[in-house]
Amino acid sequence: MQEIAITEEKPLLPGQSDTVKDAEIAARILLDQGQEHRVETPHGVLHVTVHGAGNARRPAILTFHDVGMDSKSCFSTLFKFEEMQEIVKNFTVVRVDAPGQEDGAAIYPAGYQYASMDQVSEMLPAVLQYFNFRTIIGVGVGAGAYILSKFTLSNPDAVEGLVLINVDTNARGWMDWAAQKLSNLTSSLPDQILSHLFSQEEMSANTELIQTHRERISKAPNLINIELFWKSYQGRRDLNIERNNTFKCPVMLVVGDQAPYEEAAVKILDLSHCTKLDPTTTSFLKMADAGGMPQLTQPSKLTEAFKYFIQGMGYNILDENLEACDCPIDCQINNSVKVQERYESRRQNSPSAIRRVI
Repeated sequence: MQEIAITEEKPLLPGQSDTVKDAEIAARILLDQGQEHRVETPHGVLHVTVHGAGNARRPAILTFHDVGMDSKSCFSTLFKFEEMQEIVKNFTVVRVDAPGQEDGAAIYPAGYQYASMDQVSEMLPAVLQYFNFRTIIGVGVGAGAYILSKFTLSNPDAVEGLVLINVDTNARGWMDWAAQKLSNLTSSLPDQILSHLFSQEEMSANTELIQTHRERISKAPNLINIELFWKSYQGRRDLNIERNNTFKCPVMLVVGDQAPYEEAAVKILDLSHCTKLDPTTTSFLKMADAGGMPQLTQPSKLTEAFKYFIQGMGYNILDENLEACDCPIDCQINNSVKVQERYESRRQNSPSAIRRVI
């Protein structure tokens, strides 16, 4: 397996003073607080927030959050990061909230039948149609990564790339089912969800991040809705990813060190046997000192990885007029040494996935 270390050699926007850059970023944040929409779908209404106008020739970046979070708490740290702002400024960013998970959501009544994971994934085509998006780059965490995976398998032509953080595409086994039953008896709902979101080391240390999210979940007015989403995710089906049923687009799998779902992400690659994903278009990143939620704890490292992922797809992050092409090496992408290595590997039909360790 080929290991490639990611290091930042040059600033994302060379030649621009920090003062000017800071002013532009501040102006964009002030002008773009996001437009909120309620999109009707075959399985209910989705709350969607759109940021930026982007380039119509480029895919939208569509995010989907994990259980116990909403689009803001899951992704704001990452997408407000200065370097990430520079990357996505020429894309439209679409943040989707799972049903009933957005801030201020109405409380579902007793006995409400919450959508299954399959049904939530079936809501996304209506979002693309509503905004007239031809294609997307999906960024999902946990349950959101599972939902985007299911959507991509069903709609391969609609997805140009996937970033899957802490993804588990497998249904729960009997051991997991028994452990969850015991956890239901001995742990509160917030603690169950926190154990899903964060590593055991973080939970034991009771870091400030853990305390913040425990308080946020415990005091959430829509806690009933959160529990329904949690139960729906627990009842997910196996996606049965294999050579004949796999992703057709580039995929970046991301886990933090000692994250709860590290083993599940590695299992997707199935590196000990025949990989389930196309090894020429798959990257696996295990992020040091990231814990269970790398987009919150290591936004700088994840931004750097995302930059190379976007460049590897053929999009020049500094030139909004450059469309994706079949030969990104020939597009003279800035800082593309690692991208070249990736594509040379693809051209040589390398038998193993590229692994990036950061």
